[in-house]
This record gives sequence, C-alpha cells and structure tokens, in this order.
Amino acid sequence: MHTYKYPRPMVTVDIFLLQKQKGVPHVLLIQRKRDPFAGNWALPGGFVDKDEALDIAAARELEEETGLTDMPLQQLIAAGEPGRDPRGHTISIVYGALLPDTAKIRPRAADDASDASWFPLNKLPSLAFDHTDLIGKCQNLLIPKS
Repeated sequence: MHTYKYPRPMVTVDIFLLQKQKGVPHVLLIQRKRDPFAGNWALPGGFVDKDEALDIAAARELEEETGLTDMPLQQLIAAGEPGRDPRGHTISIVYGALLPDTAKIRPRAADDASDASWFPLNKLPSLAFDHTDLIGKCQNLLIPKS
C-alpha cells in the first residue's frame, strides 16, 4: 500500500440512459433519497468501491438504484471540475447507452433512490450536482445528427 502526502479526489460513476419514446428523447433519472440534494433528481450513479472496475461500478449502481441490468453501457465522458460535488473534489466517469425505441424498460427505485422515472430531454426538472451539464454533453454523443 502506498501513502501519499497529496489529497486525492473521490471517484464516482454516473449513468446516462437515453431512449426515444413516441419520437421524443427521454433520459432516466432518479430522485435522491439522501443529502446532498435529497429530493432532487439526478442521473443514477454513485461511488466506485475500492478495487472495483469502473464498468462494474456503473452496472452495479444502475442496478442498485433502478433495478435495471444488462444495459449496453459505454464510457462517454469524465467530469472533474472542483466544486461539482459539495462532499469534496469528485471525478465522475459517465457511462451511457442509447436504448432501442421499442424496448419496454421500467425502472424501479431502490437503495438511495426514492423514485426513478423517464423525463423528456426538453423538459428536465432541476437536477443535482452538475448533471444538467453532463446530460448536455452526453446527449451530443449519443443522439445521431440528422
């Protein structure tokens, strides 16, 4: 084990699931049960456990908070601006997937989520952390340009 005199940031994963419903792009959000931002909506996600691979952490957090499994997640972006999380300097790796329009995906809130629901991208509620910015960056990667 190494000991460093320099503080290190925390690492989280967030999950951006996008699906068109009746032709309108929707994103899956969870309502946070705990502070910070209790009661606010956010992307599903959480802290990476010690010795846990990032993709495993993303799949685990998605399942814990929404009950969804076997999603075709791919790594999209990293966010690490100081101040994005009131608990301290946190780097988040965002995973995402563009799901088929025909898939009937019904999330169920669990763990530290009190609700889980699909929201149209053009009618998002006020979001926790910097998740509005994360969604903007991720949607540009997953929505095909027409």
